[in-house]
Amino acid sequence: MSLAAKPAGPLPLLSDRHVDPHAYPDGVAYLDGQYLPMSQAKVSLLDWGFLHSDATYDTVHVWDGHFFRLDLHLERFFGGLEKLRMTIPFDRDGVAEILHNCVALSGHRAAYVEMLCTRGASPTFSRDPRQAINRFMAFAVPFGSVANAEQLRSGLHVAISDKVRIPPASIDPSIKNYHWLDLVRGLYDAYDRGADTALILDFNGNVAEGPGFNVFCVKAGKLSTPAVGVLPGITRRTVFDLCAEAGLSAVAADVSVAALKTADEVFITSTAGGIMPVTTIDGAPVADGKVGVITERLMALYWKRHDDPAWSSPVRY
Repeated sequence: MSLAAKPAGPLPLLSDRHVDPHAYPDGVAYLDGQYLPMSQAKVSLLDWGFLHSDATYDTVHVWDGHFFRLDLHLERFFGGLEKLRMTIPFDRDGVAEILHNCVALSGHRAAYVEMLCTRGASPTFSRDPRQAINRFMAFAVPFGSVANAEQLRSGLHVAISDKVRIPPASIDPSIKNYHWLDLVRGLYDAYDRGADTALILDFNGNVAEGPGFNVFCVKAGKLSTPAVGVLPGITRRTVFDLCAEAGLSAVAADVSVAALKTADEVFITSTAGGIMPVTTIDGAPVADGKVGVITERLMALYWKRHDDPAWSSPVRY
């Protein structure tokens, strides 16, 4: 079966056909042992992932046909599974193979790739999570960034919402999850004020994180990023790694709203976009309102490391 045929059923194995790079522009999913076009990937209404947001996931991006820091994303995903007492029938190599297949079947050389596990559904609709059958899924879709090309060039406008991120005593932030209602409410606050995206606060009133990204500020050449109540992002970790190599000071600490607004530079970090400059906060410019030199330097280093085989691995198309 050719990819170009757009089958109604599962996709053929990779070994069965030539990959048409334009066959599945919307991406490919893995579900219940089959590779499917994204439009055919379905989740039961009774799945706890849907009903209760009882799920964990991780995302990695593919750039120029290479996964970036896939090992770290797999490590975090399996850590989340363990903490949530979920099990899947694959080890790390098995999940990596599925992710490679999703990308290869899609034909995309720049992709946003997700692995996820839901609690699943109970055969008897039991309220006991131990009765649910955990469900692993994965997909690869075209790469999308938090910031568009113009925003990457001139910087994002971010608004700081008074909404408070779910405290770590309630939800362990190291488990990547879909509890986003606080973040979504923050987004609407930002949109109402004409901003591109939002940052919300931690339970102490300091800056926490945004919908799908961490934040850094630069003051007198030193970097800081919120330490409490935030997901320890892989791109956040990459900034620490890059700073160590470049001789820059970077720490995780409390970041007040005032400190962020009076910073020399501000940027956000995400697998969906990398390192992205912020030049306006709550309608006021950050410093001179231009992308800072340290931000520009780190952006260049970040994308350069995508060519480093120690940090990237080729997709097996």
